Amino acid sequence: MKILIEGEDYSIENLASIFDDPKFYNQNGNGKIISVGYYHSFEKKELVYMLPKVFMKDNQETVFGITKDDLFNFDNFETFKHNEDYRWIRQLLVYFYNSLTEYKRRIKDTSIIESSLAFELNTNLGDLEYSYLDLLLSFVNFYKKNKNTILYKHIEYKSNQVKKPKWDKTIRKSLPILSSNNTSIYIEIKNKKKVINSQEELLTYFFSILNHFNKEHLLHLKIDPSFTIIKNEKFEKLQKSGLSKLRKIKYRYFSDTLKRMYVLCELYFSKTDISSSKKKKEEFISVSNYNIVFEDMIDKLFSDKLDENKEVDKISLDDLKYNNDGKIIDHVFNYDSLIDTSDIFYIGDSKYYKSGNEADKLSKYKQFTYAKNVIQFNIDLLNNGDVYKKNVRYRDKITEGYNITPNFFIYGYIQDFRNFDEHNLEHKTEIPVKSFHFENRLFDRDTLFVHQYKINFLYVIKSYSTFDENKIKEFRIRTKTEFRNQFISFFNDSSKSGFKIYEKEMNEVDAEAIMTNYFRLLNGKSFYTNDEKFLIAQHTKDLSLNDLIIEKSFNIKKLE
Repeated sequence: MKILIEGEDYSIENLASIFDDPKFYNQNGNGKIISVGYYHSFEKKELVYMLPKVFMKDNQETVFGITKDDLFNFDNFETFKHNEDYRWIRQLLVYFYNSLTEYKRRIKDTSIIESSLAFELNTNLGDLEYSYLDLLLSFVNFYKKNKNTILYKHIEYKSNQVKKPKWDKTIRKSLPILSSNNTSIYIEIKNKKKVINSQEELLTYFFSILNHFNKEHLLHLKIDPSFTIIKNEKFEKLQKSGLSKLRKIKYRYFSDTLKRMYVLCELYFSKTDISSSKKKKEEFISVSNYNIVFEDMIDKLFSDKLDENKEVDKISLDDLKYNNDGKIIDHVFNYDSLIDTSDIFYIGDSKYYKSGNEADKLSKYKQFTYAKNVIQFNIDLLNNGDVYKKNVRYRDKITEGYNITPNFFIYGYIQDFRNFDEHNLEHKTEIPVKSFHFENRLFDRDTLFVHQYKINFLYVIKSYSTFDENKIKEFRIRTKTEFRNQFISFFNDSSKSGFKIYEKEMNEVDAEAIMTNYFRLLNGKSFYTNDEKFLIAQHTKDLSLNDLIIEKSFNIKKLE
């Protein structure tokens, strides 16, 4: 097994020794890995993972605390090879592989990705095919779930085949195992005449394959020594003839456990019969632009299903969300407004970098464009006498002020490479990025703030392929509340936001009167809420509102 990292350089000689095809790396100078994915060569007997660049630190060290070259030589690296604390690497590789197959499934099963994305996802695995890794995992899972049943059948078969046992010799030369009620059970019984148990053939094939997986991939499985196991050169011969031998004993098995064992062995021999010219010499799933996979992982975790029936000029929010090149430009969900009981869209953009990196200036400008597109879509609906949903409210007709639109960036990072179970969603404490036309107008459509968050990449990769809909909903509820609370905390601190928000309960008639008399003063600085409160947002540098706030008895509002 070899583990490489996207964007890193490796010697051409090393890469040529594990890949049959150079399409996964640049061949100029040192070979730079240009894909993320899974690869297996049947001829070179090599299993290869190309991990995303988030597993690299800026100082050329991996997040595992070792160099990329040590990671490349994973099987020979003694710390990994013999230390059981590093079993997490197996877990990681399984989740990583499952995320690729889940992405492959979502491309096929949804209309999210346009046809141009066929050039991004490369694979020679059909929709109903098992990969080599699928088989490996299936064997291990089957063994772990059924090892007691299999061992019992093995002992039962051994016992049934015994003719004229010599118990004195058996007791002297064999060690029994004890059952749960302390009964001695002898696995090998000495007798005058050996009788071959034809039913044992399947168990021999199964455990020979399992033993091969165990040795090749350092799985640390403990296989009972009483099973007959074919090894080394004999196993290589079995790989070529195993399918024909297996089919001769196909109809000897009646229990569900043995039937499933037979199917697994049949799949393995069909897959690994390298003597056949019809068999694949390699298999792979790879993505050249992994940022698209990361965007989809974040989107599945965060975003609600959009209403495709709400359209403006035949354009829906779904059309704004997904580009023809497959890029998901934002993650959109509607949730509680910051200032009243209405709903507003929260708009996020996932950023795929090495651990520790942040969005550049261009990314920030793009995010403001995405947010303005969503705002305009909702305003177009309003101008057509419609709304996206009943409670979604962007513009107040009395003050002509705009509701605050929360925006956020989200990065994947790895802090603890053993932690797959905690999202560790963390808000960056610096002041958020701000865009505006008028610095002192909070309730203006062009005044936008972007908060930045980072999330445990390992949690994202696990949740993508293993979480059911209920778990995802639980996560969304928690994180939506977290995003809203962070924005509220920001606006409640005028030293960070630059604004103090005042409020006064007021009916619509009085609110319209105030706006008629002070429109130029309050334009972009006021908002009339759906629970009949008149809000004024005063910038800390704006003294023009002082007299009005005092005269009309406005009070400081604390967002909740």
